[in-house]
Amino acid sequence: MKTLLIDNAIAADPAVLLVVSPTTWIQDAALRQFYAAAALAGVRVAVGFPDLHPGAGAPVGAAFVTDDAIYPHLIGSDIGCGATLFKTDLDRRKTKVDGWAALPFELEHPWDGDVREFLAEHSLESTEFDHALGTIGGGNHFAELQAVEAVFDAAAFKELGVGKQQLAVLVHSGSHGLGESIQRNYLSEHSITGASPDSFAGREYLCAQGLCVRWARANRELIARRFAAALGTQSLCLWDGCHNSITQAESASAGNWIHRRGAVAADGEFVVIPGSRGSLTYVVKPTGDGRSHAWSLAHGAGRKWARSESRRLMRERFTSAELLQTRLGGRVICEDHDMLYEEAPAAYKNIQAVIQDLVDAGLVSVVATLRPILTYKTRKLRR
Repeated sequence: MKTLLIDNAIAADPAVLLVVSPTTWIQDAALRQFYAAAALAGVRVAVGFPDLHPGAGAPVGAAFVTDDAIYPHLIGSDIGCGATLFKTDLDRRKTKVDGWAALPFELEHPWDGDVREFLAEHSLESTEFDHALGTIGGGNHFAELQAVEAVFDAAAFKELGVGKQQLAVLVHSGSHGLGESIQRNYLSEHSITGASPDSFAGREYLCAQGLCVRWARANRELIARRFAAALGTQSLCLWDGCHNSITQAESASAGNWIHRRGAVAADGEFVVIPGSRGSLTYVVKPTGDGRSHAWSLAHGAGRKWARSESRRLMRERFTSAELLQTRLGGRVICEDHDMLYEEAPAAYKNIQAVIQDLVDAGLVSVVATLRPILTYKTRKLRR
């Protein structure tokens, strides 16, 4: 088994697990952040996945189980960020990539529909960030049209509910300014100090965080609706996975709280783990009891380089035009050149190696892979 288990490495209580093979590269800064988080009071289990990399204040690609304590800084500011997979009625045999790539989409601009009605449908209250609903946002967020590449478990794939010739849409986005405002408010009052879930600060944060998670999921649904509509089809949700959240562990003692940042829950029939826009997305089936790895899995490939470093390195190697076509034949719509270089496929770890580490550790089996056909990031903003 290519799993390194470090038990009692930090203190008398925490179990610290790194799900990595000997060849998996993890930055020292990420490991320092990971061990620092594992040493926080009340942390009982700390798990670092193969996509582990440094984040703002805490590592990305990790999950922590605490005993009667929550640490909001561990999940970052994009609360509720995650990925949602939808199916469409588009047939891959009738793919029109050139024509589709010319469509405006407008996903960086506010939706022109009835926001109040949409909020009511999803039991969401109005906030000052209503205008951001249905927009992708920046960074590594995207809407992507995907085709089934290969099926490894036919029975499990059938349960997913998408045909082999049916195109799917994968949306990765979060809570935008709403999550940032909640995180900022908490940190301004409490810094990185944790809170009891039963305290006023803890209850206030968990309530606000719950709104963010629901808002982010609704946001991904609206993005998919807009994206699919531009393509002349509709979208139907197949699976949703949140990457940044604090949730109570249902199968553990009542006092256990799971903190996930760049990690996805492993408690469903399927988990979708995307790579970069230039690599495959994996549909996997969780295996094992989940307890040893915090009922969580890796959320994606994980960054190899920071965005500033990626801009520098990618500009030395590629023209912007070269990055608009992937090695898998996919097309990329990204008219922000900085973002194009920051999110280049080479800036991410090898998703195949990440998945193999999870397989070798006995955490997943691979059901299918999906190939990116059209990845939407952003058009130029209107002046």
